[in-house]
Amino acid sequence: MDTREKTLSSAHTLVVKVGSAVLTTADGLHLSVLYNLVEQLARLARQGRRVCLVSSGAVAAGRTALPGPGRTAEGLSARQALAAIGQGCLMREYEHAFAAQGLLCAQVLLTRDDLRSRTRFLNARNTFMNLLDWGVVPIVNENDTVAVQELKFGDNDQLASLLLNLVEGDLYINLTSADGVLAANPESAAPGENIPYLESIEDIAELDIESLCGAKTSVGTGGMRSKLMAARRAAQLGVPTLILPGRRPDILDRAFAGERVGTWVCPAEQAVSRRKYWMAYQSEPQGNILVDEGAARALEEKGGSLLPGGIRRVEGSFEPGALVRVMCGAHQIGVGLTNYSSEELERIKGLKRLEVAAVLGNAHYPEVIHRDNLLLNAAV
Repeated sequence: MDTREKTLSSAHTLVVKVGSAVLTTADGLHLSVLYNLVEQLARLARQGRRVCLVSSGAVAAGRTALPGPGRTAEGLSARQALAAIGQGCLMREYEHAFAAQGLLCAQVLLTRDDLRSRTRFLNARNTFMNLLDWGVVPIVNENDTVAVQELKFGDNDQLASLLLNLVEGDLYINLTSADGVLAANPESAAPGENIPYLESIEDIAELDIESLCGAKTSVGTGGMRSKLMAARRAAQLGVPTLILPGRRPDILDRAFAGERVGTWVCPAEQAVSRRKYWMAYQSEPQGNILVDEGAARALEEKGGSLLPGGIRRVEGSFEPGALVRVMCGAHQIGVGLTNYSSEELERIKGLKRLEVAAVLGNAHYPEVIHRDNLLLNAAV
């Protein structure tokens, strides 16, 4: 039994994400797909597994449910109004489908702010743990009706990758309209052929993601690029990802029975801590700190902290405690929490510790970003 088979056999807490392109058609919700998905999830639940479902489809369902000009409405407020209509349609079908399997489901709508605050994060975690302990299937979606741009996850692929940390998931399944990750590069596979196995985060980084999967579907907000970014995040947490063709009947049953379908993304050998994972992905970076090659080597090869002397340039405006990118030229080293504002960094960049003290006084941090607050190779 190989690693994939062992993981599928032993996985206890599953986060399953299904996209709009799988669940909807031009006429509305694709009910045969939705009901087949629920039947499969119910079989997994009856095996003693805990299942958390991240489901898109509210905006698309609202658009098809609304007669007249609302079907073609565009813009943020229109999408939020359509989500308000469609979320009820979506949950009604899920409730009927799960009830037919003897299971309860629960609706959970989140914005990024719910996970950005550590207190709210822990409160949300307790809610999810209660639902899962009771055998209830949480159905999670972004709260599109109220989320403004700075509070949005971006898409449900990224929401699902953050949910893995929240519910302590040990397997991430992403159901998409494609057969898996398709290789357009003939050196790795024939055009259109599925890549069955990505062994490491580096394997994902080496893919030409923009040419391979730059397009997104017309009804969704993600695309394969977003799915691979989410898989990279999951891998850092030590969680494998299985990307499957969601419209194929009984695709989950087939995968758990041992059929080699979709693309399997292996977890990193050394997982980052859940605290550092939360720190790195709880919000979007507010600026960039560009460092010299010596500082880059100290961070990447020696596991050091970022000191003022290695900083060459500061981009953006941010306050102490902000999440920022650390760059060396065009290469992104990672993201971390800065102890200094952008204004302060402009004053102390390139300086040694005693020189920093002369500028800021003795009450200053020795590190700009402590290594405990830095995540290398972040998927942002």
